[in-house]
Amino acid sequence: MQRQAGLFAMELWFTEKQTSSVGITCKVRRTLLEEHTGYQHMAVLETEQFGRMLVLDGMVQTTEADEFVYHEMIVHVAMNTHPRPRRVAVIGGGDGGTIREVLKHPSVEEAVLVEIDGRVVEAAREFLPSISRGLADPRVRIEIGDGVEHIRNAKEAYDVILIDSTEPVGAAVGLFSPEFYRDVCNALREDGLMVAQTESPFFNQELIRRTQAGIRASFPVTRLYLANIPTYPSGLWSFTVGSRRYDPLAVDPASIPPLDTRYYCPEIHHAAFRLPPFVRQLVGEAAAVGDGV
Repeated sequence: MQRQAGLFAMELWFTEKQTSSVGITCKVRRTLLEEHTGYQHMAVLETEQFGRMLVLDGMVQTTEADEFVYHEMIVHVAMNTHPRPRRVAVIGGGDGGTIREVLKHPSVEEAVLVEIDGRVVEAAREFLPSISRGLADPRVRIEIGDGVEHIRNAKEAYDVILIDSTEPVGAAVGLFSPEFYRDVCNALREDGLMVAQTESPFFNQELIRRTQAGIRASFPVTRLYLANIPTYPSGLWSFTVGSRRYDPLAVDPASIPPLDTRYYCPEIHHAAFRLPPFVRQLVGEAAAVGDGV
């Protein structure tokens, strides 16, 4: 609150408690939407620093200012590792940003979005058009339903599966289990691969150990990579590739086609896998757990 000319000028701030001891706070111009969807609390806020922000159960999911980092990095590493991805599934990702990036690859014939909460898709279309614009593409099929069940029932159906989940709470818990990763492997064609967002190496070390071990149990090629996303916990975020055949580190940078991107590029494709020692230690610990199973 600030005193100006003898009056009180009210300021609205939103704080996400990223851990019990750490939060991120943003000044809000106005609240565009706030409701309980039946699955979760959802808000769309217009912030001064990051533009429009989608918040689910008090956690920042995406913002207009930095969404491109997350969406480009969850998509293009996998899509440029597979030589010809034609059929792609996105599990979660109701804001549409991951779908938008998938459609930048001309080989894609169908992109299936499986989102459990249809209200997220509707809100993104209304309030986040720059992120959700790909949802109207004729190559996109939207299925409102349980991603775990969809993957369990899909057999050798996809070239690439992208797990664009929220944090492992509520309906998203099952998207981080070894059983789910096994089902993802079965839902991929013989040379398919997946990418999952796997949280912060600063704040979610035990989760990274578990997910690395779980993915490694089903996939012969398992690699973690990093990106910098200001509004996500700690600002340093991890993704994990699970591949049945292709290694993202074997991709020739010269073979990566030009893309309309702001973060991802051929140099970043390889540099993202250059892990600092403390993250390499996490990956090594997960490998040791997997070897012991």
